[in-house]
Amino acid sequence: MRAMVICAGEGTRLRPLTQSLPKPLVPVANRPVLEYTLLNLKKHGITDVIINLSHSNKKVQEYFKDGSSLGLQLFYSFEKELLGTAGGVKNAEHYFLSDSDPNVLVVSGDNLTDIDFSNLIQFHNKKKSDFSIAVTAVDSRFEYGVTLFGKDARIEKFLEKPTWGDIFCNTVNSGIYIFKKEILKEIPKNRFYDFGHDLLPKLLLKKKALYGYKFDAYWTDIGTLAEYKKSQAMVLNRKIETAPRGELVRKGVWIGKETKISKSARINPPCSIGDNCTIKENVTIGPYTVIGDRCIIGRKSVILHSILWGDCRISGSVKLVDSVVLTQRVVPPNLSVSGGLVLDEQI
Repeated sequence: MRAMVICAGEGTRLRPLTQSLPKPLVPVANRPVLEYTLLNLKKHGITDVIINLSHSNKKVQEYFKDGSSLGLQLFYSFEKELLGTAGGVKNAEHYFLSDSDPNVLVVSGDNLTDIDFSNLIQFHNKKKSDFSIAVTAVDSRFEYGVTLFGKDARIEKFLEKPTWGDIFCNTVNSGIYIFKKEILKEIPKNRFYDFGHDLLPKLLLKKKALYGYKFDAYWTDIGTLAEYKKSQAMVLNRKIETAPRGELVRKGVWIGKETKISKSARINPPCSIGDNCTIKENVTIGPYTVIGDRCIIGRKSVILHSILWGDCRISGSVKLVDSVVLTQRVVPPNLSVSGGLVLDEQI
């Protein structure tokens, strides 16, 4: 079976984090968020994956290349103009029509989840569904499409990103779909077309068999800064099977290759430290801190509940709490930052 991961979006909700880095490459516990999806697909025997990209996020292809390092075969579908979730799949239609499997599996590249893809496929086939949506319950209902079920998990109503007056349940669309290949005929070519706004309402009007697969595995959409920060904690707490990158040196502490840590430094779990880092004397790191590759943490600095991307320089006697420091940023000495974003080369 082949799957497609939707990655062509511009990640506007996660700006300024996505101004210099495509959203699929935004690091979560020292792995790009897209890597978690790819590894989960591989776990369930799906090794041929199509990734759609806009011409502004070619860095994704540069990073993952042909996928062989992950034991996958990756194909890329580029869009000159954004075609939407369904339009993007239509643009890559030839990859699926040349495959013998009767279904198409689509996953949002924003997802961080441990969903059981095997169970989803089994559910879809057992129901003889035309189009199945993986749905889950969340507390916040306004950024996602919501679904209303009738008998036997059949979908009777779907509303994309409702307002207060529209709310009728908290079961939301996770952005994971499986559908029969014949559904591709319902998607117009070479135009923007969305699953939630366009295709699903059309299929309901046509009385197609739409079903909702409810799952309770961890899931979030890395779409906001709050969800991004929360996702780090979820991975460090092992709410999903894929662990942070690095060697587990003791419970809750992952350390990368060639990293040097002073004997006087205090490393408090859970935390993850990348490759080729230098942690100097009397530094305190963690809990709930992620430090990217090639970072240098100066003497007597304290870093708590924070995320540092790669190549950061933290000077001595710095305190960072609940903060994000982007790639190649420098934090000068004796500075305290709480709940902030370090965006400039020097602040």
